[in-house]
Amino acid sequence: MLPLIIGLALFFLVHLVPTRPELRQGLVDRFGEGGYKIGFSLISAAALILIVFGYGKLQDAPGKNPELWVAPIWARHVAIALMLPAFVLLAAAYIPSRIRGAVQHPMLAAVKIWAFAHLLANGDLASVALFGGFLAFAVYDRISVARRGARGPLGERKGGLALDLLAVAIGVGLYLFMLLFGHAWLIGVPLLPGWT
Repeated sequence: MLPLIIGLALFFLVHLVPTRPELRQGLVDRFGEGGYKIGFSLISAAALILIVFGYGKLQDAPGKNPELWVAPIWARHVAIALMLPAFVLLAAAYIPSRIRGAVQHPMLAAVKIWAFAHLLANGDLASVALFGGFLAFAVYDRISVARRGARGPLGERKGGLALDLLAVAIGVGLYLFMLLFGHAWLIGVPLLPGWT
């Protein structure tokens, strides 16, 4: 459990920096914009490696990862359905579209949906720590960006119907890839029987 907890703590701590503009600016002043971004990326990558390693080790050690509840079968179906809008929102985070404009922060919305869906379908302690942690942080971050008036990496850029359709097409493509192959390949858990 320790690598997972350390990874989550490290990931959330480094992602708290942008929510504190004075702290972020102090680091940029000291290390430069490039240095700050490189440090942020390296620490985030190290944290993600710890999270993936720690979570994987706990999934392979049932005695160290107690079941807090057994998710009903319908929860798995709801989780699979919820991931479709999550992938569309993930795509919309990087495409200046009306979807992005309406949601304002589609990446955070996608993370909240992803985390909630996976909490529904997984009742073990490691999953509660992982997905519950990401859900709580995404809620906090959404409140923070609203207070700061942060607009995200695309700023005020907007798009029309063509870019809406592009975001939907990319999101659906990613969803189908993960549903049919990606989840089994990356996570080791096939979502549909007979598809690997």
